[in-house]
Amino acid sequence: MDIPADLGRVLVIIPTYNERDNIEDIAGRVRAAVPPVDVLVVDDASPDGTGEVADAMAARDEQISVLHRAGKDGLGPAYIAGFRWAAERGYDVMVEMDADGSHQPEELPRLLAALEDADLVIGARWVPGGEVRNWPKRREALSRGANTYARLMLGIPLHDATGGYRAFRAATLQKIGLEEVDSRGYCFQIDLALRAVRQGLRVVEVPITFVERVHGTSKMNRDVMAEAALRITQWGVADRAAKLRPPR
Repeated sequence: MDIPADLGRVLVIIPTYNERDNIEDIAGRVRAAVPPVDVLVVDDASPDGTGEVADAMAARDEQISVLHRAGKDGLGPAYIAGFRWAAERGYDVMVEMDADGSHQPEELPRLLAALEDADLVIGARWVPGGEVRNWPKRREALSRGANTYARLMLGIPLHDATGGYRAFRAATLQKIGLEEVDSRGYCFQIDLALRAVRQGLRVVEVPITFVERVHGTSKMNRDVMAEAALRITQWGVADRAAKLRPPR
């Protein structure tokens, strides 16, 4: 499928750690769904051989590239490395996508179409038309609760600030200021969304269907959840304190 011509060059960034059983399928689906886009696999030295599988894909397809990192360092640093790689090569749009198949590449054209009138498009599960398949009720409740907490604490008008299926304009990432972002886990997504909203950028949510992974294990753990809860609370408290501070 074609993409809006005025968007320019598009790169889909897929971070990986132990996704050997998923990466070839997901990258192939991206290339089939939107042939003009390029794919960058950012591998954190996966011990299961994901990087080698990605290298073999890149050798067969010039629109697939691989960025090898020294070790597992978190979702945020992996995406930032991918964003910088893309900026150095002049890409106009960067897309975040999970490697495990939870984000459907076939829905990417809708995200890119929405980007014509936005600076950041978030594929959202918790908006009308959004759907989650095969998730345990506990995970669904946790995600909904985290997003409600983020919305109330941070005052951001988003229903899925934790959603990781996103399309950014390159100019959006420049305005956000990636050099100041130090979130490592999934709160990285909230961090970027919050910065975009506070910059007055146009953030749009479009409904997606999120499908639980079939192969491998989720990277979500207590440390990741604790980081997100702590960061949201710190940002919210700091924002309220700033509003209460008398002008100089």
